[in-house]
Amino acid sequence: MTIKAIIFDFDDTLAVERASAEEAMMITCQKVRKKYDVEPQELYDKIWENARKLWHNNCPVRSYCVDVAISSWEGLWGRFDGDDENLKTLRSWTPIYRKKAWHNTLLESNIDDSEFAEYLSKEFPKQRRKIHNVFEDAEPALIELKNKYILALITNGASDLQREKIEGSGLAKYFDEIVIAGDVGIRKPKPEIFNIVLSRIVTKPDEAIMIGNALDSDIIGAQKAGIKTVWLNRKKEENQSNIKPDYEIYSILGLQQILDDLG
Repeated sequence: MTIKAIIFDFDDTLAVERASAEEAMMITCQKVRKKYDVEPQELYDKIWENARKLWHNNCPVRSYCVDVAISSWEGLWGRFDGDDENLKTLRSWTPIYRKKAWHNTLLESNIDDSEFAEYLSKEFPKQRRKIHNVFEDAEPALIELKNKYILALITNGASDLQREKIEGSGLAKYFDEIVIAGDVGIRKPKPEIFNIVLSRIVTKPDEAIMIGNALDSDIIGAQKAGIKTVWLNRKKEENQSNIKPDYEIYSILGLQQILDDLG
């Protein structure tokens, strides 16, 4: 059957998620060198681990964060707007979490400065919101595909955080439908979230194709929903899993050839 809709993943498929966070973090760590004689790389290496430990061991709504896929580094800058009680709890707890993560990191470098830790906890979100890197092939591919297909987006994460990233990327305008795990309470790889987007774009599974970078969420989830899959393997890594995508490409621009072959 002819493909009518293309479903995209966002983070690390269209947007350079981790690299954007890392860039903002290094800028923040460089602020410390201006006040204390500490190399930014030393703090940079420690803050991620301290944040991860606190997030996994102390987050009061840990199960919710797992359900919608909110990571420890996203906890360092997300606003978590919304009326859901889990989001209210995150809004209340994350300022404490951020300050504690930074304070612990400074202490490991023999700096006991609670006020400066609070400054850094607010500085990283400022820097992160300035940086929304996208892959060079993302927009050209979307421009080429927009007038030929229905374009949809499925992304894990908190609703306001993901929308902020999507809007900041400048790519939101290309999509007919955007489904975020935080909005529906289901994350990839559960097939239900793929069924939701199919129902919204009024498309049958065999009329859609999913493209994403993650075999264990994008690819296996779409396959469970009966959707053809394209693994975007930018790093040309060997697939050592049991998950077998229908197609594999190294750039989004290679998607057009697959679509042409499918008719």
